[in-house]
Amino acid sequence: MLFTPLQLGPLTVRNRIVFTAHLTNAAVDGRATEQHAAYYAARAAGGAGMIITEEHSVHPADRPYEKLIRGHDPAAIPGYRRLTAAVHAHGVPVLAQLNHNGGQSSGMYSRLPVWAPSPLADPLFREVAKEITVVEIAEIVDGYARTAAHCVEGGFDGVELQCSHASLLRQFLSPLTNLRTDTYGTDRSRVVAEVVAAVRDAIGPDRVLGVRLCGDEGMAGGITIDDAVETARRVEPHVDYLNTSIGVATSTLHLIEASMHVPRDYAHSIPAALRKAVARPVIGVGRFGDHEQAQRALDDGVCDLVGVVRGQVADPDFARRAPAEIRTCSACNQECVGRVGLNRWLGCAQNPRAGRESVPLPPLAVPRRVLVVGGGPAGLQAAATAASRGHRVTLCERSQQTGGQVRLAATAPGRAELTAMVDAPLAECLRLGVEVRTGVEVDAALVERLAPDAVVLATGAVPELPGWAAGLDHVVDVRHVLAGDAAPSGRVLIPDELGFHQATSVAELLAARGCSVEIMTPGMVVGQDLGITLDMENFHRRAAAAGIALTTDRMVVGARAGVLVDVLHHTVGATEERRYDWVVCASPPRPDDALWHAVRGVPVHRIGDCLAPRRVHAATVEGARVGAQL
Repeated sequence: MLFTPLQLGPLTVRNRIVFTAHLTNAAVDGRATEQHAAYYAARAAGGAGMIITEEHSVHPADRPYEKLIRGHDPAAIPGYRRLTAAVHAHGVPVLAQLNHNGGQSSGMYSRLPVWAPSPLADPLFREVAKEITVVEIAEIVDGYARTAAHCVEGGFDGVELQCSHASLLRQFLSPLTNLRTDTYGTDRSRVVAEVVAAVRDAIGPDRVLGVRLCGDEGMAGGITIDDAVETARRVEPHVDYLNTSIGVATSTLHLIEASMHVPRDYAHSIPAALRKAVARPVIGVGRFGDHEQAQRALDDGVCDLVGVVRGQVADPDFARRAPAEIRTCSACNQECVGRVGLNRWLGCAQNPRAGRESVPLPPLAVPRRVLVVGGGPAGLQAAATAASRGHRVTLCERSQQTGGQVRLAATAPGRAELTAMVDAPLAECLRLGVEVRTGVEVDAALVERLAPDAVVLATGAVPELPGWAAGLDHVVDVRHVLAGDAAPSGRVLIPDELGFHQATSVAELLAARGCSVEIMTPGMVVGQDLGITLDMENFHRRAAAAGIALTTDRMVVGARAGVLVDVLHHTVGATEERRYDWVVCASPPRPDDALWHAVRGVPVHRIGDCLAPRRVHAATVEGARVGAQL
């Protein structure tokens, strides 16, 4: 059933896998680019049944972020034509999502007040909105119709109306954001019905029209599934399908793009309820990671189509690959959600080509003998890329198993899906004929005996304790705990200098073992970078339930045997003495680059942490870059 066609109004999709709308940040001057065209075309070539692009703004005053496609402007049409032609070349239909962000926006770019149903401040942007007038509502409705007409002229097969996570239309639908007393308040779905009617008139019967609804805002007093069902029934006669969403793009954003700590099937109740209420096909979303899970949702009547975004970002060939060969998304959110949130174009910690599809690879080189030292994510990616380019590759790993620090990190609670980051490139290496040797310590003499034409060093980094910890017992690095080399007990302090998963993961592990755990950070919030990957809310809830103490604005500046530590409250300059049974440090590691200094007579390329310790996406990107340039 997953690979059977389905009729959506005038359109037939070849399978049930949909690449649903998500931000790429690839627009330039409000227009779709070659980067867009190549990105979406890669997923079409990979077998997706239908593609829905990111949002296209329907009004000049709506500009919440820099790289928004301004669909209301006719200047967008040439870019549309390039994008749709690239997707249609693979026989795949492509729709454009239309949206106005309403109060979930900023006047930073437009220098105008934001518009919303009621004069409220969004919790993320914190700008009090201007209450939209009836005349302005009509202007917005016309904007939707005009933008839809631009999309048709640009070759799109239809449009989808966002009434979900970051949308003026959802704000009209929600009791939390629509406090009006006129007919647009007493009948909250009226404006949605007006937009649907106007867009249908603009695109005609030969183009597909879909609506994406929020089934649960995740906030008390907000939209419920009963509200969504009521709206779905109202618009059903005029649309060809219904798409779904959960959460809003502010306080419950972590529900929209859930991380690996959230169960894969967490959002199924919403499409299941809509499907029971309407006859139109329904798209289900929410962490679809493989064909089996998608098929199960179809078999169970959850939905008629499955929306797979991160799965197809990680592997553009998700739809056409054999299940065992899929590069499964681990929902780390580091380069998709996290990178876009930093105003950069979308990437992927597992797929170094994501977002770079329009950048041509270097010409194929003369086949060479390549030695890759280190079997972590950087080394595996370098080996796989080099082998795919025709080089004869040997990879040596000193441990008995490849995977490096990623495989170690995956042993922490709720982090097991990280193994996909190293299992997939290892499988690719083996398919491509890379000779993988484990349990091999490489030194300069071995390099000389193997006589490669090039060496790639991916030897990673080693733990390095802070200077104040020198010579102290019961002071260890987080890696020592995960590896089982240390077993802290009693009262444990985790000084966190990294602000990411290292400290929080080990804290949860030790709390589960019965330790009394405190995380201490010099920052204003514990695990501050977890906000980038949408892990912060759920971690803080789990920490509260586990009794983990979270201490901010403080850092360890000295220690003595015992373990007695000096803690600086740096915002006020005060120091106090505290005693713990163990201290587990989350500190910057040191590059393991000794071999780089020792090897002579052959080109040596350092990548990943042995060049500079960073996060996994840097290792993957550098591995691919070096592997392609050899």
